[in-house]
Amino acid sequence: MSLWTPDGERPVQKSSANPKIEVTDELAEALAAAGLDINELGPEQIAEAQAMLAEMGRVRQEMLAVPAAEIVANHLMGIYELGAIHLGENPPNFAEASVAIETLRAVLERLEGKFGEAEAVLRQALAQLQQAFVQLKEQLEAAAKPEPGVAAND
Repeated sequence: MSLWTPDGERPVQKSSANPKIEVTDELAEALAAAGLDINELGPEQIAEAQAMLAEMGRVRQEMLAVPAAEIVANHLMGIYELGAIHLGENPPNFAEASVAIETLRAVLERLEGKFGEAEAVLRQALAQLQQAFVQLKEQLEAAAKPEPGVAAND
């Protein structure tokens, strides 16, 4: 097959409409685990899935290169932030904040000495959350109490 141009005929290679994409067992298993039928996917979707699988593998290798204590410490700071968000609500959501606070406390207590330099920061974060929890609780209770000598129905 050729294509005519002002400079003359140029050969054109045939390209198949459906290029054959090789599917690895790993990709087939990952797609099946996600509930996808590989036979229902087009070449672009399969190529996208392959790229995603490769990216997941790269991220996994990066995570394996980082000590678990660093990753857990990072997650604990996320738990700290979660507690702070719940305490920052109006009114504060003490029930949800207490879940975050108790989770942070329990992990730090159980894994004492495992977080290296991050442990002091995590303990300080826990103390701040606990202090904020108590202060907010006291403020709300004080605001709810009627002033002495003032009738409740006034």
